[in-house]
Amino acid sequence: MAQARTREVQEGSGDAFAAAFELVATPAIFGFLGWLLDGRLGTTPIFTVAFVVIALAYASWRLAHDYGQSLERARVQRQAAWRAEGSPL
Repeated sequence: MAQARTREVQEGSGDAFAAAFELVATPAIFGFLGWLLDGRLGTTPIFTVAFVVIALAYASWRLAHDYGQSLERARVQRQAAWRAEGSPL
């Protein structure tokens, strides 16, 4: 039982680290590409800002969407357990 709990905590912390890295790395990479494009075209940092905003919006949406799906899966599993064993209330 303790081993399963430890594995669950490790998986959760790994998922959280991956999500945090994605929220930081993706906009940084796109920002760098926008900066290179701005330098090549000689424009103001319009592409840098646009790429960062778009990447950050997408990463945030994806994180929220994945979290919503995991909550829905947990809800379905709880309902199935309640039907099988009876409501804990």
